[in-house]
Amino acid sequence: MTMGRPTIQDVAREAGVSPATVDRVLNGRLPVRPETARRVAEAAKALGYYAAGLIQQRLDRDVPHLRLGFLLLKSASPFYSLLAQSIAEAAASAHGFRISALIEHHGDTSPAAVAERMHSLGERCQALAVVSVDHPLITGAVAELKARNVPVFALLSDFAAEHRAGYVGLDNRKAGRTAGWLIARTARQAGKIGIILGSHRFHGHELREIGLRSYFREHAPEFEVLDSRVNLEESSIAYEATFGLIRRYPDLAGLYVAGGGMEGVIAALREEKAKGLVAVCPELTPDSRLALSEEVISFVIATPLPQLPVELIRVMAQACLAGTVEGTGQIFLPFNLYLPENI
Repeated sequence: MTMGRPTIQDVAREAGVSPATVDRVLNGRLPVRPETARRVAEAAKALGYYAAGLIQQRLDRDVPHLRLGFLLLKSASPFYSLLAQSIAEAAASAHGFRISALIEHHGDTSPAAVAERMHSLGERCQALAVVSVDHPLITGAVAELKARNVPVFALLSDFAAEHRAGYVGLDNRKAGRTAGWLIARTARQAGKIGIILGSHRFHGHELREIGLRSYFREHAPEFEVLDSRVNLEESSIAYEATFGLIRRYPDLAGLYVAGGGMEGVIAALREEKAKGLVAVCPELTPDSRLALSEEVISFVIATPLPQLPVELIRVMAQACLAGTVEGTGQIFLPFNLYLPENI
């Protein structure tokens, strides 16, 4: 690189391309691969090249601009706050298109309220990703949005399989079976197993429960899996449910939190100091990280947040631009397993 003002040759050397390619990007001549154009823009910016702003403008002009909507659960939830932040970061760094991310949270999880929010957000975006229960009103909303050419993706928990464009999240049945394996292999002795769900209407929660029960039926029948407790995604209800399980069942050997309200469960476990209880929680947040470090809980089976929004935005953009989603429409991401020794 020269010591004076950066030149096209300097940008070309930094980007690993020819000066002619830099000229084509700068002046919009002939097609240049998006990845190559991005490298040129990054090199120009890094070197302080005088036309770096113009190169970026040309890239922005030449790539599709997509408005994508994301409807998540309560913003007060630490996990959904982290998810919203990850989505915003993935949208800002997306390659090949510009993304305007419309991120909203719904405090009212009733199907009628969620369906109404879906219609409202669907009027302002080209594709929609939603965390929701599985219910006929939700299915109807998805079908109506599909008829208006607004594809809807089920996020984290599946719904409306006949109409939604795809599902992006964990293989929830596999997550439940993994929780069963962890409890059966690490419990001090056989006993009762408690399950806490957000809602029976969350397909993902139901699959996690099915997975857990199937594991114990198949491999550890000496344990007794109790009827599930529902917390409606409320920490206070989860808190009371956890207290009830611990006090009612002295031989409680394991507890699986398959849905929301994890913070309430952790608070109850910390107060009760239930020795020998293997507790498995669903997401890594500041609360669950601290609880792991204190060994209040034993394991966390977590959604990979940096990867999930990137994959979600990719398939949403594909649905907008190509009108279809490759494969089966079900995209399972590998979950992350945390324990006190690897946080």
